[in-house]
Amino acid sequence: MTRPRTPSSPRRPPRPPSTTPSPGGSAFDAPARTIHVHAASRYALRATDPDARALHVSVGAALCNLAAAAVHLGREPVVRLLPRPEVPDLLATVRLAGRPRAALLRRPDLYRAIWRRRSSRLPFSPEPVPGTVLAELTAAARLDGADLRRPDRHERTRLLDLTAEAERRSTTDPERRAETLACITDPKDTRGLPAYAIGPQDTAGQLPMRAFAGQQDGLVRQRAAFEPDPQLLLLTTGHDRRADWLRAGQALQHALLLLTLHGLRASMLHQALEWPDLRPRMAVTSPDRCAPQMLLRIGYGPAGYPTPRHHAAALFGQHDLQAAIAA
Repeated sequence: MTRPRTPSSPRRPPRPPSTTPSPGGSAFDAPARTIHVHAASRYALRATDPDARALHVSVGAALCNLAAAAVHLGREPVVRLLPRPEVPDLLATVRLAGRPRAALLRRPDLYRAIWRRRSSRLPFSPEPVPGTVLAELTAAARLDGADLRRPDRHERTRLLDLTAEAERRSTTDPERRAETLACITDPKDTRGLPAYAIGPQDTAGQLPMRAFAGQQDGLVRQRAAFEPDPQLLLLTTGHDRRADWLRAGQALQHALLLLTLHGLRASMLHQALEWPDLRPRMAVTSPDRCAPQMLLRIGYGPAGYPTPRHHAAALFGQHDLQAAIAA
């Protein structure tokens, strides 16, 4: 195996959905041929993500990247979720087995999308996403144990209304606002989100893009005309347990990488998922059979702003780094 790529690939998952300014929710150690993936609980947002659901989703996304990197390097990633209940912060193990077999059910070129994928909080074109791409995304989500649905017009209106309500609450809740503001950091700081990457607000006020702060906080925001009828996808799981949150993260990143390969952009409208009374109302079927995990906005448009990420040494110790490479 070549040296540079194995440890660095997992470092570009989407930032934790309900903790968007956070630097990510995973840390790695690599004894022999098995990589242990731990929750980086020190980065959890206690007010916004008290049950750590979003942190689990972020770790699931890192697992998807890790699996894609393993396949790229000619290894079969054997993933176990929550392998040791007595160690709650150990969220997964990934054993690097022989040549890829089952992993080839996924596209082998996912790896190259890791380096190009980033959220775009900018306006998209109204050009529709091709049906073939939507079908591919749906099939990919099912591989990871999740469902990806395209809401109809009525459902889109309802989902955006819930998102707008959550946005209003979040920008006026003192504890959540302070937590979010603390995560807007210097552009060179890998632990947060730089202000330049936040993106504009919708001039018409119809698309509730995340503001990250209230008007009283002095954060200057630009305005732009967004698409009037955004193309949305709702990611759900059949249950709502810790393993389901991890599967949702794997499915989310899988979809984001596929979108990147097709030249499409995405941003996450996750505000309503952060409120316990609003999240069940995001379900498009009965809430007891459909656990909403993420609302995606997709389309053609400009790439998002690049943001700093952790270097491999921040995720692996040097010894573990060498062990992962040599395995």
